[in-house]
Amino acid sequence: MRSLDLSTSTNGTATVVIVHGSVDAVTTPRLTEALDAEVDAGRTRLVADFGGVDYVSSAGLRTILATVKRTRGEGGDLRVAAVQPAVAKVFELSGFTSIVRFFDDVDGAAASYE
Repeated sequence: MRSLDLSTSTNGTATVVIVHGSVDAVTTPRLTEALDAEVDAGRTRLVADFGGVDYVSSAGLRTILATVKRTRGEGGDLRVAAVQPAVAKVFELSGFTSIVRFFDDVDGAAASYE
C-alpha cells in the first residue's frame, strides 16, 4: 500500500509543504487538505517540496492545479521544487511545465518569492 507523509516548514516568506511518498487517488485527499489549510490560514506563498515523491497520478495533478489557481487568485502562488525525474516526466507530459513554476531545490523556489 502506498503512503504519504506531509510536514511543513518556513523558508523566508514561503511556507514549504514537504511531501514524501506517492501522490495518488488514495493519498491525494490528505495533500489537498494540507494545502487548503495553508491557504485558509492566509499562507499563499507555497512551495511543494516533491523531493520525496516517487509517483504522482492525475488526482495529484488536479490538486496541484487547483492549489495554483487558488493561491494565484489570492495574490500568491504554488511552486514545486526538487521533483524526481520520473515524476517530472509526468508533469512535463501533462503540460504542467507551462502552468506551474518548477525549481531544482526548495531554496530556489522560496527565494523566487523575494
